[in-house]
Amino acid sequence: MTLLFQSEVDPPDWWRTELGRRMPDLEVRVWPETGPVEDIEYALVWCPEPGMLAGLPNLRAIFSLGAGVDHLFSDPELPKSLPVTRVVDVNLTARMTEYVLFHVLRHHRQHDVYAAAQVAGTWEERMQPASSDRRIGILGQGVLGAAAATALAGLGFRVAGWSRRPKTLAGIESFHGAAGLIPFANWSEILINMLPLTPALENILDGKLFAALPTGAVVVNVGRGRHLVEADLLAALETGQVSAATLDVFRTEPLPPNHPFWRQSAITITPHIASAADPRTVVEQVAENIARSRAGETLIDVVDVSVGY
Repeated sequence: MTLLFQSEVDPPDWWRTELGRRMPDLEVRVWPETGPVEDIEYALVWCPEPGMLAGLPNLRAIFSLGAGVDHLFSDPELPKSLPVTRVVDVNLTARMTEYVLFHVLRHHRQHDVYAAAQVAGTWEERMQPASSDRRIGILGQGVLGAAAATALAGLGFRVAGWSRRPKTLAGIESFHGAAGLIPFANWSEILINMLPLTPALENILDGKLFAALPTGAVVVNVGRGRHLVEADLLAALETGQVSAATLDVFRTEPLPPNHPFWRQSAITITPHIASAADPRTVVEQVAENIARSRAGETLIDVVDVSVGY
C-alpha cells in the first residue's frame, strides 16, 4: 500500500513519520521520487502540476492538503472518477472565524479612523452604531461561512448569507441563487467573501456587485484571489462606493511589489494567513480515509466533483 505525498510548502518528513505511526504498512513516497507509479494507490497533495495525478494508473483516492480544492480542479487531466477529499478541520474553522470576527469588529468599531487620528495627534469621538444596527453579509454558507455567521450573530450583528442553493441557518437571513445576489448585496454593509472557487463563481466580486452595496460598504475577501476583479475594487474605492477592504487572498501570490493595492491606504493586506489546516487533524483524516478505502467504505469529506467543492 503506497501513498504519494506532494507539496511545496509542507515538510514531507513529518507526514511520513506521522502517517507511519498510524499505518505502519503504508509506504510514503515524496514527489517527484515516485518509484513504480503502478504501486501508488493514494495521493496527498497541494497544488500538483497538471497531469501528475493522471499519471498514476492505480490511484484510488486523492486527498487535498487544505480545505480548498480549486488547485485540483484547475488540472484539466484530473481523474474525476476518483473520490477527492478536502480538509474539514475544527482548528482551521476556528482560525478563520477569528480572522473574520477581528476584521468585522475592526471596521465596525472604526479602528482605522482612530488609528489615523492617533497618527495625526487629534482627539475625535465618533458616533458608534450598535452591533444590532450593523448588517453583515457572508458569501458562502459552507462549513467556514456558517461558523463565521453563527459567531457574528452571537455578538448581536444582523447576519445574512448567500449560497448557490437554499440553506437555512438559525438566526441567519438567507439569500440564494443568481436572483438573490443583488438583493443580498443591497443588504450588506460589511460584505465577507468565503466562497469556494469554481468557474461559475470566478469574478463574483465585481463592479456590478460593488454598485449594489450600500454606499461606503466594506469588503473582506478570504475566499480566493480570482473571486475579485481588482480594477473594479480600486474604482469602487476611488468613488467611495466601497470605503475599505481587507484582502487575504490575491490573484498572484506573493502580491507583486508594484501592485496598486500596496499603495491604497483603504486596503488592509494580509499574506494569505486567515487560516490554515492543522496537520495534526489532517493526518487523522487521511489515515481514516485510507482505512475506509481499504474496507470498501465511503470516504469522509468527499467533494462534489460536478460542482467543484
